[in-house]
Amino acid sequence: MTRTPRARLALLAVCVVGLQVLVSGCGAFDKLTGGSDDPSASNSPVPSASPSPYNSQFTRDGTFQSHIKVNGIDFVYTLYPTKSTPRTNEWYPRGNKFFSFTFQAYDLDRRLRDPFATKRKVYLEHISVTSRTRTTDGGPTQHPYTLEAVAKDVTFDPEPLTTRYGMIITSPKGAFELRNQKIGPTSLDTRGIDLMFTAVVHIQTAPGSTRYYEKRIRQSVPIAIFESKKPTKVASIPINAN
Repeated sequence: MTRTPRARLALLAVCVVGLQVLVSGCGAFDKLTGGSDDPSASNSPVPSASPSPYNSQFTRDGTFQSHIKVNGIDFVYTLYPTKSTPRTNEWYPRGNKFFSFTFQAYDLDRRLRDPFATKRKVYLEHISVTSRTRTTDGGPTQHPYTLEAVAKDVTFDPEPLTTRYGMIITSPKGAFELRNQKIGPTSLDTRGIDLMFTAVVHIQTAPGSTRYYEKRIRQSVPIAIFESKKPTKVASIPINAN
């Protein structure tokens, strides 16, 4: 059937209106059903976990590592929770909490795989750690963890390489390590614990030299404590567990 120009124009207008209704109808349907099934469509952001009450890399990442550079020597403190209390977001005021830590030195003037004889030696003589609590009610400061020790007498290695300067901690021949250190319970208003480390070290002036100089390497590590009246859960670990 032959249509006049006016009839063809009217039919085109009807098609356009119908298409608009169809598109708007799809949009309304999407609103009712929660949107398109198109996998490429953007999803709503997933709410993040509750922020830590005390800014702490140890709590957030489950480990802490710092690099302290002194005259071309990199001193590295590393802390991590043990298998007894591995969930740092479930560390509460009550109950014991357990962590381990290491301390090691790297001569930055040499490559990692260079012969050990070409690296400056560093010896750790003494290690001390103090602690203090951060509370919401401004109560008295508590000290749930302390350490004061000659390094070679407490390190995990039963036979560390030692001299009159202490035990060697230059990588890769030596490292100081303490395991399963216990942080004791604190008052219920505790929201953070600061651990303050001090290591007394002796640094060789040059590879092969008989001269050493003494330094104190300090590091503070904040740990978040979450509000709860229940104690921190301590997992039972088999005796033969690594």
